[in-house]
Amino acid sequence: MTTTTTGRTPAVASAECARQRRRTRALAVVAATGATFTVWTIAHQVAGADLIVDTGSGRTTVTPAAVAVATVLAGLAAWGVLALLERRTRRAATVWSATASAALLTSLLGPIGSAVDAGAAVALVAMHLAAGAVVIPIMARSSVQCRRAT
Repeated sequence: MTTTTTGRTPAVASAECARQRRRTRALAVVAATGATFTVWTIAHQVAGADLIVDTGSGRTTVTPAAVAVATVLAGLAAWGVLALLERRTRRAATVWSATASAALLTSLLGPIGSAVDAGAAVALVAMHLAAGAVVIPIMARSSVQCRRAT
């Protein structure tokens, strides 16, 4: 039996790739949320760090809910940017990885500048890095895998 390969990929493969991409990206957001919550738990519950930031209008305690919401929103924004890049360029994973890495580095200025003490700053930076370490490679890989499959 011979298999003929044409320049067109069947619609089923494309649909399966889209499902796989969504599933992988959703899991990346969930995993990043779990990672940041784990860092929060270790910093707050185990190390006893008070995760307090100065927002300019007063001091605010960083709660587990705030950590989860911020991580989910950042993950969904990252997903949206990657999806947009996939529609605009064939090198979406490369462009996205560079953009996401730059955004991660820029985001570190927030905790460094607003944490009220060194323990909070270290914990908040660790949360940012944990989220980036999960989201950036997983989403970039999802883009490359689907491009190869289609």
